[in-house]
Amino acid sequence: MFRTLLAFLCFHCFLIWVLSDCGCNKGLDRQSRDLKTPTENKNEIPVCKQNKKDGSHYRDYYPEDPSMSLIPAGNYLIGTDEPHFESDGEGPERLVKITEFYIDKYEVSNAEFNNFVKATNYTTEAEIFGDSFLFKTLLTPEMQEKYVDYRVVSAPWWFKVKGISWRNPHGLKNNINDLWEHPVVHVSWNDAVAYCKWAGKRLPTEAEWEVACRGGKKRKLFPWGNKLTPHGKHWVNIWQGDFPDGNTSEDGYEITAPVNTFHQNDYDLYNMVGNVWEWTQDRWQKDDVSSNPQYVKKGGSYLCHKSYCYRYRCAARSQNTADSSSGNLGFRCAKDG
Repeated sequence: MFRTLLAFLCFHCFLIWVLSDCGCNKGLDRQSRDLKTPTENKNEIPVCKQNKKDGSHYRDYYPEDPSMSLIPAGNYLIGTDEPHFESDGEGPERLVKITEFYIDKYEVSNAEFNNFVKATNYTTEAEIFGDSFLFKTLLTPEMQEKYVDYRVVSAPWWFKVKGISWRNPHGLKNNINDLWEHPVVHVSWNDAVAYCKWAGKRLPTEAEWEVACRGGKKRKLFPWGNKLTPHGKHWVNIWQGDFPDGNTSEDGYEITAPVNTFHQNDYDLYNMVGNVWEWTQDRWQKDDVSSNPQYVKKGGSYLCHKSYCYRYRCAARSQNTADSSSGNLGFRCAKDG
């Protein structure tokens, strides 16, 4: 009788232990590299929470709006102590406090931006200026010769071409008819802010964007982990081959991919890295009070290659002026929780 009672008590304790842990965080650091391991901060929030009503566990970042994910409030690590581009300000690693917010699961598509333009008669800055930047592979040799004096000095594969806008993102002889589900590009920071405001949203802050990118993981290069192609699978649309003249398109895309192509983390987000750069709310220099300040962009694009632009990492960052636009720069929106 005593043995039976003892066995029952042990089994009861085992059930309590099992049910107290949803297992959402188990094994998250198994693929980590030999990184510095700072003291664990107990204030960091786990990916899952316990339902106060019945004690069951749930993932609380799936909102009623199926197009957005809810990112829980908490303290999160962003940045890195092993920056690849120190001058970009990738470091140091630091703890930030984030309030609950929503973020679009997908980059804003051409179809969505078209709805905005139709509803408001909005004109983008690229259309106002009459030009935008195209990558060399989207231009014929004749066009490259014509615009040879309109290249970016530090990146001569970028050409400023007249007549380019979101309506013909891949060149003057192309249109948008086959690209409705691709991310809108050739949009400035000002254009992105206007769209988000119309949609009842806003641009994410840089910290919010990076927290969302990391998907609940800590000290990982990419939204899904540290390996670029785990199990031989492509998780991101970037440049393969020799940059800038030999894109082998092993990920299936030579230019942009549809916004719902690459599912990248446990927050149910797509194309957080790769595909197109994404504008954020933050100024590159907080004290910049010029009329056309630079703003932070995150995520890298389909033109990023490790040998040149290894910025398809959550901690990576870059910048452009508020009125800039190009064929690899888009955005997604956020809103308060």
